[in-house]
Amino acid sequence: MSSRVGLEGQVAVVTGAARGVGELLARKLSARGAKVALVGLEPDALKQVSERLHSDSDHWYADVTDHEAMARVAAEVKERFGKVDIVVANAGVANGGPFADSDPEAWRRVIEVNLIGSAVTARAFLPLLKESRGYLLQIASLAAITPAPMMTAYCASKSGVEAYAHSLRAEVACQGVRVGVGYLSWTDTDMVRGADQDEVMRELRQRLPWPSNKTYPLGPAVDRIVAGIERRSSHVYGQWWLRGMQGVRGYLPGIVATVGAREMKRFAPRLQGIRTGLVGAGGSADEQARTTRTTQRS
Repeated sequence: MSSRVGLEGQVAVVTGAARGVGELLARKLSARGAKVALVGLEPDALKQVSERLHSDSDHWYADVTDHEAMARVAAEVKERFGKVDIVVANAGVANGGPFADSDPEAWRRVIEVNLIGSAVTARAFLPLLKESRGYLLQIASLAAITPAPMMTAYCASKSGVEAYAHSLRAEVACQGVRVGVGYLSWTDTDMVRGADQDEVMRELRQRLPWPSNKTYPLGPAVDRIVAGIERRSSHVYGQWWLRGMQGVRGYLPGIVATVGAREMKRFAPRLQGIRTGLVGAGGSADEQARTTRTTQRS
């Protein structure tokens, strides 16, 4: 087990920090003495989070898919705090439903935010992490380990971001930067609650095999993430059992294809009414921000 790095005086950047995992992570990092830079699409919520933190903090409005905006944020965070030691690429959105009936714009946006946005975040902050010999934690998901029907965009984005982060780890290790991947199962956030508002999606999830059919409390999952950050871990598991999934992941696509086909046949008559847009309050914030930018350009 690697030794822990004290967080006192460290500067941590957290994207998607207005709510959910990002908000609680910011609070727990701050409680351990880290200075925190909050990044997201909800300036009022970010300001409120920042004002409640125990340590020095600030917040930035930015779309993680916008390279110019994120490069500006990186420069301003460096000017504000003098350095960056930790970056947590947490920002993410999700949609659900059958691929053939999905909203093409929402499907694409999941890939853009979760995968491209993570890469844009890393590109903006890597120069600062090289200066500090710091740590980048990429938040992935159980969806990176196992496929799931009705979640094509989310699974594709999280599988992609896992592979990208593993590749990046090898590239930057000789420059003193550590890269980790964080895995979370269904955790009690606005995103998961938003997905559960659809009756079919909720029932499908409840029919998953234990322990993947449960919604897990946010606090213990974030505590595990904080411990992973302190250890600069290559793999961080928000729920204890996810580590064991790594050993059987090669068998999962075949199992899911068999069991999933049966479940899809069972639910086929009820699939027409599933919402195809982004889910949860974070999804709504993303859609609103994109609408505002489109209006301003027209």
